[in-house]
Amino acid sequence: MGAEIVGISRDSIKSHHKFIENQALDFLLLSDPEQVAHQSFGVMKAKKMYGKEVVGVDRSTFVFDEAGKLIHAFRGVKAAGHAEKVLEALKEQ
Repeated sequence: MGAEIVGISRDSIKSHHKFIENQALDFLLLSDPEQVAHQSFGVMKAKKMYGKEVVGVDRSTFVFDEAGKLIHAFRGVKAAGHAEKVLEALKEQ
């Protein structure tokens, strides 16, 4: 469909290389350990983990058009069925 996929996480580049290899991914994963992109996209949020409040990532997908304009934002993403939702959003364009 002409879309380019880029993933961003706080994990290290070394971790990304292992993940790409283990999952046989064919798209770019960017490392953002200082959370610069995470803060820019507003995906950091308070969460509870083992009864303690921590700051974590609100797993999200953002779809941009060819001009770089944000056209869809999916927040609180769960893996099951998400790819289909993104494909539908791309078809609408």
